[in-house]
Amino acid sequence: MITGDNRLTAATIAAEAGVDDFLAEATPESKLKMIREYQAGGRMVAMTGDGTNDAPALAQADVAVAMNTGTQPAREAANMIDLDSNPTKLIEIVEIGKQLLMTRGALTTFSIANDLAKYFFIIPAAFISTYPALGVLNILGLHNAILSAVIFNAVVIVALIPLALHGVAYRPMTAEESLRKNILIYGVGGVIAPFIGIKIIDIILVLVGVGMR
Repeated sequence: MITGDNRLTAATIAAEAGVDDFLAEATPESKLKMIREYQAGGRMVAMTGDGTNDAPALAQADVAVAMNTGTQPAREAANMIDLDSNPTKLIEIVEIGKQLLMTRGALTTFSIANDLAKYFFIIPAAFISTYPALGVLNILGLHNAILSAVIFNAVVIVALIPLALHGVAYRPMTAEESLRKNILIYGVGGVIAPFIGIKIIDIILVLVGVGMR
């Protein structure tokens, strides 16, 4: 907590709010200096404020939230404005941001793994007439590899829409844990899904009379 109030007032408010550290009697320069020191240490800094004295620090912060009841300079310097003027909204904003990053990572991991697996079917099928030896890669015995892969790709795009809209459930974790989870769930899933989905689509195509390889 950074405030221009005297140390006694700041200590009282910090104790009531459960804040474990604070800077009292802060000037606009000292607020700006503290944020720059955190950023120089490799940290991303989020700040919320409502006063004119907060404007320089809000402009410097990586994520800045001004209160709707704040001054015009503070609102202009911020990235977003909290219409409810509730400082605790900053925690929710950080959680939403992390959820968006986790969702993007999950979708990216799945898409890369899914594309790599699909090309395992598409490339041999595309060149099998020129290089018959590539037929040995048709381990699933597909009759319509390319068409099945194209249809599967369209189905997967539609299936991923709910995940993109609702996002991956947010749980506090480190970047390493998040990466491991993405690889295990969406990476492995992205590799396995085409094998199952393309084979099922190929069987359906054969049943309806589409038999071209």
